[in-house]
Amino acid sequence: MTAELVRGQNHPLSQVRLEVRVSAGRPVVAGATLSDEQGRVRGVEWVAHPGAPTLPGLEVSKQAAADHRLAFDLDALPGTVHRVSVLLALPTGVGPARFGAVAAPFVAVTGLDGSEVASYTITGLDAESAVVALELYRRQGAWKVRAVGQGYAGGLAELLTDQGLPEARRLADSIDEAVAQGLARSVSVPPPRTPDADRSRQAAASAPGPDQPYAGPQGASGTVPPLQTPSPSPYDTPGGQGATVPQPGYQGGGPAPTDPPAVAQPAAPSTGPVDYSHPGRQTSAPPPPPPTAPPAPPGQPARPVAGDATGWSMEERLYNQVWGMFEDLARTAAAYRSAVDFADSRMEQELDRALSDPRSRIGGQGDAAREAARAKHADLVDQARAALDRDLSQLTAESDVVEPALPAAYARWDNPVWHGYRVPMEIPMAVRLGDLRLPESEELSIPMLVRLPLERGLWIDSGRAASADALADPDELRRLAMDTAVANAARLLAVYPAGEFTAHVIDPAGSAASSLAPLVRSGVLDGPPAAGATGVADVLARLTQRVDLVQMAVRAGAADSLPPGLDTAEQLLIVNDFPHGFDDRAVTQLRYLADEGPAVGVHLMLVADREDAAGFGPLLDPLWRALLRLTPVPDDHLADPWVGHAWTYEPALVPPGSQVLQQVLSQVAAARRPWNR
Repeated sequence: MTAELVRGQNHPLSQVRLEVRVSAGRPVVAGATLSDEQGRVRGVEWVAHPGAPTLPGLEVSKQAAADHRLAFDLDALPGTVHRVSVLLALPTGVGPARFGAVAAPFVAVTGLDGSEVASYTITGLDAESAVVALELYRRQGAWKVRAVGQGYAGGLAELLTDQGLPEARRLADSIDEAVAQGLARSVSVPPPRTPDADRSRQAAASAPGPDQPYAGPQGASGTVPPLQTPSPSPYDTPGGQGATVPQPGYQGGGPAPTDPPAVAQPAAPSTGPVDYSHPGRQTSAPPPPPPTAPPAPPGQPARPVAGDATGWSMEERLYNQVWGMFEDLARTAAAYRSAVDFADSRMEQELDRALSDPRSRIGGQGDAAREAARAKHADLVDQARAALDRDLSQLTAESDVVEPALPAAYARWDNPVWHGYRVPMEIPMAVRLGDLRLPESEELSIPMLVRLPLERGLWIDSGRAASADALADPDELRRLAMDTAVANAARLLAVYPAGEFTAHVIDPAGSAASSLAPLVRSGVLDGPPAAGATGVADVLARLTQRVDLVQMAVRAGAADSLPPGLDTAEQLLIVNDFPHGFDDRAVTQLRYLADEGPAVGVHLMLVADREDAAGFGPLLDPLWRALLRLTPVPDDHLADPWVGHAWTYEPALVPPGSQVLQQVLSQVAAARRPWNR
């Protein structure tokens, strides 16, 4: 069973011959350093990198690539080596210069047979261009792996300097030179679809939020690679290990997973990304300063005010305030748990000391020691609980003020703001996909806001394993999963301006007709739900062709060369009951859309039971990792990379009997009609 690690967590290794597999979605440099018992790298001969890829006991890739396999034989390492650090870095002068601008890298420790031992998604990076992903280290004669995720804004030079290497700068320069020579022989990576500077709405630097951590929670999803090279990607098919399936839109086979990219001339330099912004939009002047709360009475906490965070607009202030509440709740819960752990540990130590003398184990002296230890424990726990209750009370008061003030994109479906809904003129910063809470805060939930445009697709888990014993009827759970998908799709359609978001549905067996009725009746879909093999093939072919065309236009800097009839709106594909009714080609196309689509405005929403798809074997694992996993019932499957809490996710469903969904969709459909003529 795979251990899905969070930052700082370790896991024992039962094998000494291992591979570390890296999936970053775009070319990165992979390397490794050996260090002694004090954590010091003794010299350049203890660093494996593209210019010197082989050391005793390990081998790394010879050039930058989107995927790597690093081989380790821990028994063959020198006896003075106590730690092996796996390094990742962005190539200098090629693509983004910081990890915050690319998808979170995914690393996995596997056996030689490919079975995963531990995995880690490196989230929370921003300005860093190099990172220590994992470290394999000796502890009491055995080897363990630890998820590190330590980033360095100064790149490889700063990273190697921090590990005690005197020649760090010179070695970093030689690595950059070796990587540049390798990139000159490979296909260059196209730029992202829309750089941050061209987005119509910008926030201040966002704090770590749940849309990042959900990449690597307990049993959840992985990372979404952005634009990759157009060469076919190797996929293992049910027919045999190592078989290659071409990506849609290309002919021929591809290299084996460990082969370097095919030799080709570098792509022509891009003159600019495809501009999806509305030509009539203007950037407004900065709004007045945020409101300030009236002074609180002496000794009382400050009265919360909606929108008192920093930002250029009320929407941005509320967004930052919500994530500030998320951080505050995570912090106060972590402090409470730490205090309780300390109280438990202290009580055990005091009991051990008091009862270590056989003469005090019985009689009044032993009883008094036990009572004193328990009393101290209760006092510490009560103090921690009082501090937690105080913080929860303040956060609850803030939530009571903020929730009614949220715009439609951030609000629950029962918020009155939806009854005054009008089709927006601008794309919001984020959209609400549910709520988050912790066991210590059952009465307090924090909106789960995910930035727009979506950086990864969504997977609505319809399996019973996702909901424990919450529902005994699997048919009811599948219906709820589709209802959740429809509610999220309707919200996405509602928060985009008219003509800037298009939805498609694939329902191979027609089993989701009742759940899809609001979308079908309102006329917001691009067409009727596709059914049967022909319908599935037609929708997938059109969307994969759109991805291919936009990618080529982005690389060539020729946005004007797109076909006149091409729909440049953001595209959402809802897929029900996957993988039933999908052949190998359709599965490959869906993987292609999940990997390549988000960067060019094509997003996937999959309604599926992962256990039910187990017959496909490891073929679909990258697809699950590429999607953000949500559940149709409350479930604690989401984890944050900051303190490692397991957050309970609650879906954003329409209240039973409410007509708000139909009213909103009717307005969206009416606004779309002029664009569809």
